[in-house]
Amino acid sequence: MQKTTDEFLDMQPVVMKRLQGAYGKDRLAHAYLFEGSAGSGKKEITHFFVKLLLCEKPIENVPCETCRSCQLYNSGNHTNIIFIEPDGQNIKIDQIRELIFKLNKTGLSRGRKIYVIEQADRMNNSSANALLKFLEEPEFNVTAILLTERLNAIMSTIRSRCQLVSFRPLSRPKLMEKLIADGMTGSMAATVSMLTQSEEEALAMSRDEQFAESRKTVLKMVEVVSSNVHEALLMLQAEWLPLFKEKEDAERGLDMLLFAYRDIASVKAGLETARTYPDMEETWKQMALQRSFTLLSKQLQAILQAKQQLPRNMNRTLLMEQLMLNLQEG
Repeated sequence: MQKTTDEFLDMQPVVMKRLQGAYGKDRLAHAYLFEGSAGSGKKEITHFFVKLLLCEKPIENVPCETCRSCQLYNSGNHTNIIFIEPDGQNIKIDQIRELIFKLNKTGLSRGRKIYVIEQADRMNNSSANALLKFLEEPEFNVTAILLTERLNAIMSTIRSRCQLVSFRPLSRPKLMEKLIADGMTGSMAATVSMLTQSEEEALAMSRDEQFAESRKTVLKMVEVVSSNVHEALLMLQAEWLPLFKEKEDAERGLDMLLFAYRDIASVKAGLETARTYPDMEETWKQMALQRSFTLLSKQLQAILQAKQQLPRNMNRTLLMEQLMLNLQEG
């Protein structure tokens, strides 16, 4: 469901006021760099801003939704907006050349022309340099919007030619509140809100049977490894590795394991922070009594080290077996 302007203001008040203010005062930059984590609303607010720039009859810096331009944009048929996204792993130079060619064509509709480059950090050197040349000589009535989750991966010369707009992460309590309002249990909302800031992704995760099984396996592993490391090694082979087979799944599994031990450390310290697994509170209390802060610190460090080693470790089984031993020994 499309969000309202009020929802955008609630999600990113500083960004919205800045963009609407620039539009209202006719102080628009020729290029913007929107940076922020996934789920922070970059894409949705980009669509709002593009529509506002193209709207023929905006009302108080909000698109009217009824003019021909708004209707064309909503149907995906507006000729003055071009979206670029990676072709495979990268955004290639041919994509940038085609973009520049299209923007220079006389066949486009009159008025402002806009191009949006998604995952702009995935431009290779050739495509980035081609875009840089275009940014250095901005065309009248052409607006660029670059989106990225990795600001430092954007060429510094491109960053310097764009107006930076930073999107703050959606607060976890606010996300949890929305998820629970959508019918999610409090315990599941607490878990998925630690793994994503996107409401849509969180909802999809909560409905995924494999994710539910992953959550269950992580919690079982925490209990098993604390009592019997040999049983934990057997469980690793029989349950953990088949479930967390892909690299992305393995990373998420380690994150979920890390959050479980953080919960135990929080209980040990008497902190009233929102747990990742609130349904495990009583179990965490028992485990916290049996562990020293030194041991918990070593266990957390062991998981963090495994996370760091995962991308460059081809033998994932050996990596996880060593982690099980480290968690048991501390």
